[in-house]
Amino acid sequence: MMHTLQLLLLGIFPAMVIIGGLKDVTSFTIPNWISGVLIAGFGLAALSVGLPWQTVLVCFGVGVVGLLVAMGMFALGWIGGGDAKLFAAAALWLGWTAAGPFILITGLAGGALALALLGMRSVWVRPLTTRGPEWVGRLARPGGDAPYGVAIAIGALAAFPHSPIAQAFAALG
Repeated sequence: MMHTLQLLLLGIFPAMVIIGGLKDVTSFTIPNWISGVLIAGFGLAALSVGLPWQTVLVCFGVGVVGLLVAMGMFALGWIGGGDAKLFAAAALWLGWTAAGPFILITGLAGGALALALLGMRSVWVRPLTTRGPEWVGRLARPGGDAPYGVAIAIGALAAFPHSPIAQAFAALG
């Protein structure tokens, strides 16, 4: 029974970052409740797997640093506010051990996203996007925003197995 509860609590992370990425790509918004669920869920998941309090503090520190960096990126107009909150909440779950892979893969996914958007916004592809859902047309608008929550979700999912919380769960057997 406890193992099932731990698994459900750990499932909060992938579920919320996937929902965040999907919401961003379809509406260019990431609702605050997603980051809120991630923050609250981290505490419950950390307790359920017996994460040492020192590790929890380090994870909170990584989350705070992630928030500060993301706020700077938001202030510069590089990402949206929802992206900044999603990045920080994901950093909380990922901690120090997964921070490097998270940043690297998020950056690579962001570059791939930029190339995909450039392709969609080209004079050859853009006319084809008018036949799809409205959000696809919005993605294809030249000069439009980029749903960076998608890149954050990809980086977060790829780095999650390296996180202290995932490692603690795996060690429980």
